[in-house]
Amino acid sequence: MITKDMNIGEILEISPQAEEILTSIGMHCLGCPASQAESLENACMVHGVETEEVLEKLNAGI
Repeated sequence: MITKDMNIGEILEISPQAEEILTSIGMHCLGCPASQAESLENACMVHGVETEEVLEKLNAGI
């Protein structure tokens, strides 16, 4: 299960399909070293999206 505290790199490791979900909400810099270490919660805040909505999509895709 993906949580808001996991970093983007961890999420992409356990759920490769997460890349499509994250890019669809505006997170286009997933390969950047800085974004790999960023928590999902922080990334959502920076991109102006609701963390809980993203978590639902990500966990439905696992």
